[in-house]
Amino acid sequence: MSAPTGDAELSEFGYTNKLKRSLGGFHTFAAGISYISVLTGTFQLSYFGLSSGGPAYWWSWPLVFFGQLMVALSFAELASHYPIAGSIYNWSKKLGGKHVAWLAGWMMLLASIVSIAATALAYQHTLPQIWGAFQIIGNGSGTSEAANGVLLATMLIVFTTLVNAFGVKLMARINSAGVTIELIAAVLLILFLAVAATRGPDVVLETQNTGSTNPHGYLGAFLVAALASSYVMYGFDTASSLGEESINPHRNAPKAILRSLIASFVLGGLIILLALMAARDLNAPELTEVGLQFVLTDSLGPLIGRLFLLVVFVAITVCVLAVHTAAIRIAFAMARDNALPGGSKLARVSPRFQTPVVPAIVIGVIAVALLVVNIGQPQIFSAVTSLAIILIYVSYLLVTIPMLVARLRGEWSSRKQEGRFTLGRWGLPVNVLAVLWGIGMTTNLAWPRRDVYNAEPPYHWYLQWSSVLFVGIAALGGFAYYWFVQRHRVGVLADHAATGETDTTKSALS
Repeated sequence: MSAPTGDAELSEFGYTNKLKRSLGGFHTFAAGISYISVLTGTFQLSYFGLSSGGPAYWWSWPLVFFGQLMVALSFAELASHYPIAGSIYNWSKKLGGKHVAWLAGWMMLLASIVSIAATALAYQHTLPQIWGAFQIIGNGSGTSEAANGVLLATMLIVFTTLVNAFGVKLMARINSAGVTIELIAAVLLILFLAVAATRGPDVVLETQNTGSTNPHGYLGAFLVAALASSYVMYGFDTASSLGEESINPHRNAPKAILRSLIASFVLGGLIILLALMAARDLNAPELTEVGLQFVLTDSLGPLIGRLFLLVVFVAITVCVLAVHTAAIRIAFAMARDNALPGGSKLARVSPRFQTPVVPAIVIGVIAVALLVVNIGQPQIFSAVTSLAIILIYVSYLLVTIPMLVARLRGEWSSRKQEGRFTLGRWGLPVNVLAVLWGIGMTTNLAWPRRDVYNAEPPYHWYLQWSSVLFVGIAALGGFAYYWFVQRHRVGVLADHAATGETDTTKSALS
């Protein structure tokens, strides 16, 4: 008996599969864990957590994990039932209707494109420390640092664009190889840091008096520091977004979602903890300016430190590759519903490479264009990067809230089905916690704090309130375009319609 492909669920949405099923269980797991990219996130953002909350910011790691686990469990159940491209978009369509779906897909697509550019900039914090020749422009300070970062990031985005354009199999091979290197190196790094430890695990009780300047004491400082962890543990839904290209997605997608999140939590938590235990001087200014990269070279020595920084380079590469891949699937999913401008071109699948080539190129070009902003206004770009994470948490809420409503109405069943992941009687409490967590974390992310959104001069009210302004403009502006222009054109494109549904005016979103 052949493994279930998920094509029956595609017909339920009104689609026929145009993508090639070639990805196994490890490929989907690799897609999820490389998007989270624990090495990229912990090394890129540790300086923020340490400067905002001291070593005690570590406690935000298990806190964020628990909240995101509730979301991941809900997504795992959906992925088992509906393994489909553009998972967030299509799940919200099934649960909340066409308008909610468009808004969720738009927010996720916009956030993903910004994330590509933002994550690619991490090259600047890593490559010049490995070899000074990577500082191609200037001496690494001021405008030259931003310009060099844009150059390195552009090279990476060109690479991920080409890989995604040449087919999912090539992407999966590179991604899986990179993830394998990252996982092995993460374990080795944990062992090296454990040997180099100079203090005990009680270091995570040290606040370094970071709450003294916060009007809400250490709780206020901790909530700011927790953003460093919340910026890392998301993107696990990518494993399910490749559902139409996966073999036996009903079984593999839920496992990949949960395993990628759990593995990231365990490895990342140990790396942060042991790095703090191995740091020679917790008061070294480099810790709050550079982060864990400084611990590698300072505590493990320049040679070993550089070797692990090479692994961080690999991690950043496959992370951007995975984010780019996820963004392509969201664009493709929306385009085949003709829910985006130029839908017929964006939804076209290359007969040679069996992948949507046009979205790969368009998304890459937009991401590079966003990078240029970073040269002259790095503070604005940093704010926009933070705001992109808010859009992702909001798009998750646009799935978990309709799912909760469906449960309360008796329209969603968690009954055990053969070969399907289900939460059973735990479905409702898990779903409730997922919604409460999403609302709480979105509020914390969007809170207009100067030390988050306008930490350095010049101080402007619109930068401090950029979270509210950006999300409002992105949501209301985008939805206004959809409502007055695009929604009248929405309907499954003839090339993608399931057998017998050739009427392009028949909406897939009914």
